[in-house]
Amino acid sequence: MAQAGQTALAVAEEDILRADLYDMMAALLAHPPNRALLDRVARLSGDETTLGKAVGALSRLARATTEKAAEREFNALFIGLARGELLPYASYYLTGFLNEKPLALLRSDMRRLQITRAPNVYEPEDNIASLCEMMAGLIRGRFGQPAELATQRDFFSAHLGPWAEHFFTDLEGAEGSVFYAPVGSVGRAFMAIEREAFRMGA
Repeated sequence: MAQAGQTALAVAEEDILRADLYDMMAALLAHPPNRALLDRVARLSGDETTLGKAVGALSRLARATTEKAAEREFNALFIGLARGELLPYASYYLTGFLNEKPLALLRSDMRRLQITRAPNVYEPEDNIASLCEMMAGLIRGRFGQPAELATQRDFFSAHLGPWAEHFFTDLEGAEGSVFYAPVGSVGRAFMAIEREAFRMGA
C-alpha cells in the first residue's frame, strides 16, 4: 500500500509492537521470504504464552529453512500451477468467490481512510498480506495521523475479524505448510488477541 505521509505523533510502545507483528505477517504473506527476512524472523524470541510459543517455533524454523525451500513452499501454498492450496482473500473466505462484496466494502473504507493501492500491486486488496499491512499503517500513522483505537477496531472488525483466524488455522494445518505452519499459529493467536482486546476496549 502506498504511504500518505508520516506523522510526528508518538505511538505507544505496545502499539508499535502490534504494528511490528502486523508488518512481519504482511512481509511473510506477500512474497516468498528472502534470506534477510528469514534471518530477522530467526532472531525473534518467544515466551510461554500461546503467541510466544508460536513465535518461538517460527524462529526455530526460520533458522533451519533455506530461501529456496521457503519459496517452493510459498508457491505451493499460494500460487500453484492453477491455484495454490489456499486462497488468502476475504472475499473468498466470506463468500466462496473472489472480487465480491467484501472487496467493495474494503475499497470504500480505503478511500475514506486515505489508503491508496500501490502502483506495483496487482492482487485484490482484500488479500491477507495487504490487510495486515493496512492495519500496521493505521497503527503507525502511515496514512496520516495514527488511527484512533475505535478506527482500528472498526477496520479489524470489518475486514480481518470475520475470517482471518479461519485462514490462519487453515494455513497452520495445510498439507504444504512446514515453515508456514507456525506462521499460521502466530497469525491465529495474534488475531484472537486483537479480537479480545478490541472487545474489551469497546
